[in-house]
Amino acid sequence: MPHPQDKIHRMFELIEPIATITFSQGPTDAFLALGMRNYWDGYFAGRAAPLGIAPAAVVHAVFYNFADGEVARHIPWVWEITTPKKALAVRERSSAAALRQRIGELADSPRLARAADLATRAAVSAPTEGRALYAGLRALDVPEDPVARLWHAATLLREHRGDSHNAVLVAHDIRGTEAHVLLALSFGMKAEQFSRTHHLPQAQQPDPHVPCSPDTASPTKPADHPILCAAALRDRGTRHPNRYRQPRRERKSHA
Repeated sequence: MPHPQDKIHRMFELIEPIATITFSQGPTDAFLALGMRNYWDGYFAGRAAPLGIAPAAVVHAVFYNFADGEVARHIPWVWEITTPKKALAVRERSSAAALRQRIGELADSPRLARAADLATRAAVSAPTEGRALYAGLRALDVPEDPVARLWHAATLLREHRGDSHNAVLVAHDIRGTEAHVLLALSFGMKAEQFSRTHHLPQAQQPDPHVPCSPDTASPTKPADHPILCAAALRDRGTRHPNRYRQPRRERKSHA
């Protein structure tokens, strides 16, 4: 059944920090110790591991929101250094350790075990159809340790949401990099300054001076180049009534 938006946003604010502990320094260091060259090697090794030894093109399609060629800089190279099984183990162990450190004495409380059980119940109850990454995570064993189980449940919920976001983006003909531009605009940022677009080659950078008519452009069907047009509309102060919306709190993007 539908839930009020304020409840949805509140659950997001509670669950997201648990799942994204994976992208903090502790897990990053664990992947570097495994032989990864940088943060993004560890990111792709850990997040893509539920898919097994999948080619870069498959990971690109499942992750959806990376620019062309980004995934291939890391996959299959990471699988020459480690295996998906080892990457999953490192990710779970280091994420649980980071979460335990973050929450302190709460880690051993009965309330945390209860929260882990409830979150897991919710996380394994969602449909898997059309949600490849979520389905891959569902195929893994649920950790016995309550802290690891809470992290695992939050990660399941996060990836289910991400897979669902991708389905909506595809239905509205919004490509991956365009989605990041629209997210930046929803934060009130210049698109070319957003952390997931500023590193792209110049030809793929949003250009605020590209010709674009507000009468013929929208976030879902912009005129000319869709990314550039969206950036142009933002710089002109034009906002489409159906522009992409995110929860109230601005946050660092972890795709």
